Amino acid sequence: MPTRRLFLFGLATALAGCAPVALPDAALEIPTAYRATATSAATAWPGADWWRGFGSAELDELIAAARTANFDLDAAMARVRQADAQAAIAGAPLLPSLSAQGRDSWNRASLTRRVGTAGAQPTGNYYETRSYNVSPTISWELDFWGRIRSGRDAATAAALASRFDQQSVALTVVTAVATTWFQALALQDRLDVLGRNLQDAEQILAAIQARETVGTASQLDIAQQAALVAGLRAQQPSLRNQMEQQVNGLGILTGRPPSAITVRPGTLTALALPEIGAGAPSSLLGRRPDIASAEAQLAAQGANIKVARAAFFPQITLSGSAGWQNLALPILFGPGSLFASAAASATQTIFDNGQRQANLDFARARYDELLADYRKSVVQGFTDVENAITAYRYTTEQEALERVAVATAQRAADIARAQLLAGTVDIVTALQAQTTLFSDLDLLAQVRLARFQALLSLYKALGGGWSKSDILQEVP
Repeated sequence: MPTRRLFLFGLATALAGCAPVALPDAALEIPTAYRATATSAATAWPGADWWRGFGSAELDELIAAARTANFDLDAAMARVRQADAQAAIAGAPLLPSLSAQGRDSWNRASLTRRVGTAGAQPTGNYYETRSYNVSPTISWELDFWGRIRSGRDAATAAALASRFDQQSVALTVVTAVATTWFQALALQDRLDVLGRNLQDAEQILAAIQARETVGTASQLDIAQQAALVAGLRAQQPSLRNQMEQQVNGLGILTGRPPSAITVRPGTLTALALPEIGAGAPSSLLGRRPDIASAEAQLAAQGANIKVARAAFFPQITLSGSAGWQNLALPILFGPGSLFASAAASATQTIFDNGQRQANLDFARARYDELLADYRKSVVQGFTDVENAITAYRYTTEQEALERVAVATAQRAADIARAQLLAGTVDIVTALQAQTTLFSDLDLLAQVRLARFQALLSLYKALGGGWSKSDILQEVP
């Protein structure tokens, strides 16, 4: 009776300490449209193979290689398999466990010791005893309080989050390949521009030197133009170094050493700029893998709270065994050798110095942390889209204006060159016109790259054609 009262007291204490958990509301403020564009709701999302819209066979080849051989992506896929295994481990106790044991025991004792063991047979100066036993055992914890189910649900949600994380890695890898490739193309464009500018400057230098021989130009004129030529020539090693660094960077992204990269940069001007739309802001929640991962982690922690709550309740386990036992192997499986047993047990912690309550408090606090992370990821997603739309719009505008600036500077440089050769303008004026043109041409190549990068940022901000529903359909 005292033992029963103690058990009932412990159960009452557990029930009193297990008040329902009030989970915070994850309500979010979802805008109806993006501030940066008024037509976002009516435009289409990017496709899953959005990079093909740039029309670069080399880019397609590099991305295909990265999707199959990138080291970070391989590691992410391995983490998915680990999470799936953890989910299987967590759900295994929901079903009974079955084990079997077979035993053959033999005992020998001297006749001088009075061994009165039943069934012992005298052999010379010894008694021998032999026993055979075969017994399967089944054990099952009754999940009355949902502890095991909640643990399985938490592991399943964590496995789903790992899939979303893997998609985030894949998106990052693809955009990193495209960004690196575009930077290499832009640097090649800048080298081409620099080469043309250097050729023009050298031609003017030769013309000034020819004029100096007939006395219509001075050594100062030659020195000033030579300084421009030398400055342009000095820029080439730096740009070549940067371009080679970008090409080398494609190696680690595609899982190959730099020496295995055979593609060489062409020109950014030959690529298309596919137009995409941002869609409705409400759709972004199911289009970004990082948001989906934060949501899955939140669900996993909600299940962990239930696990912490269930710890206040007793654990009830059923076990049973049956088998055959006999002294003679030929009649081991006879009716007289059969035996069976069954047992039920309940385990309840009476006093743990607040450990279970602290575990519950920790689980709730962790949930609050993940809830804040989830809300932040959603707002960050909207911010990324807004910034990418804005950047693409203004870089497009800047490129158009820079083309006008280049055309204007080209006309000024042509006029200054003709007048310099005719002797009607001094070298300083011609140098200023050349410098302005060269600077505008280089800036145009950089602005063009910025426009491509802004478009890549928009693709990434929109999830790169990814959809949460596609992953959920693949999950068994």
